[in-house]
Amino acid sequence: MSTSATPEDLAAREAASELLRALASPTRIGIVLALRSGSRCVHELVGALGLSQPLVSQHLRVLKDAGVVRGRRSGREIMYELVDDHLAHIVTDALIHATEPRDPADGAAAGATGTRTAGTRAHK
Repeated sequence: MSTSATPEDLAAREAASELLRALASPTRIGIVLALRSGSRCVHELVGALGLSQPLVSQHLRVLKDAGVVRGRRSGREIMYELVDDHLAHIVTDALIHATEPRDPADGAAAGATGTRTAGTRAHK
């Protein structure tokens, strides 16, 4: 993996933006977390997430189009897996960050929900 991306590298920023956009859903985050331990078929993901099959399939399609997961046929099923471990690290790091306690003096009193508390101002 190349780490030579710079703030001036528009193509790298756009690619990273597309990746983060694909991950920007609680359902898709759940799918990535479920796939950390290995390949799963849609029915296994439905059971693990407690969601409908059409909804899980729709989110898998977004993740597949973004290069986050890939599918391989195994008999009558398609087994989905993460393209690489970096993707699981991105999601787990984001979860850790989102659940860390925040010091209101740091200006993070809004927390992960994006709501403002009394007396705080919105960022511009």
